[in-house]
Amino acid sequence: MRVHVVGLASTLDLAANRAAAVDAVLEAADDGARLVVLPEYAASFDPRGLQVQAEPFDGPFVTGLATAAAQTGVVVVAGLVVPGAGAGGLPRNVAVAVGPRGLLGSYHKVHLYDAFGQHESDRFAAGDPGSAPLVVDVDGLRVGVMTCYDLRFPESARRLVDAGATVVAVPAAWASGEGKVKHWRVLLRARAIENTVYVLGAAMQGYGVSGAPMVIDPLGVVLADPGRDPGERSAAGGDGPQVAVADLEVAHVDAARERNPSLANRRYTVVPLA
Repeated sequence: MRVHVVGLASTLDLAANRAAAVDAVLEAADDGARLVVLPEYAASFDPRGLQVQAEPFDGPFVTGLATAAAQTGVVVVAGLVVPGAGAGGLPRNVAVAVGPRGLLGSYHKVHLYDAFGQHESDRFAAGDPGSAPLVVDVDGLRVGVMTCYDLRFPESARRLVDAGATVVAVPAAWASGEGKVKHWRVLLRARAIENTVYVLGAAMQGYGVSGAPMVIDPLGVVLADPGRDPGERSAAGGDGPQVAVADLEVAHVDAARERNPSLANRRYTVVPLA
């Protein structure tokens, strides 16, 4: 299964963000991709955190992705903000999986970024850690979804693996700061190695964020990292967003787990905190 992991540079221009997301899906399909992973906040992003633009699941962004998925047969994972539950409820930071038949499921971000001087919980409601994990089937692989800061919590990925994930997709808007790019790369590889899964990190590009889109294999090998070559802007060599492209194989996951049976050897389970 070919994947495109796309580092969009979203802004507060909803129409432009939507067009860029759809273009990324169409370009991926032209390259034979079956899965496209877009960043957290792909629908709307304010790097200063001053504005929150929410839209429902049946709004233009998800509808646009669904139309592109129906045209191409591609499954898309992307982040957006949806309105809060109930009157006066804080908005929710979610990731959706969209396929040819529409919305496949959504994940409400559990770990809000209350770290490194930021306080995401001032602007968003946290997801329920006990809610069902988002795992979808794509061409024989099972793709689990978590978001950005979740990457720093090993139990988030492990819970997806317990639900059958062989691939973990991580839409992110990874905040800039000292050592943060190194953290991004190290944590993506760690989650892949300890869970013997592919990890797909879709990092937002632009002001206030850092990191590049990456694909890591189940033994921690970096399969794609356009950020290593600052001159590489897209898979096609044009002026578009950074794109990490790789081909994933079920057999490679099986072989990695036979070679490194750490999941079979473990002695602890992961459960939500009460």
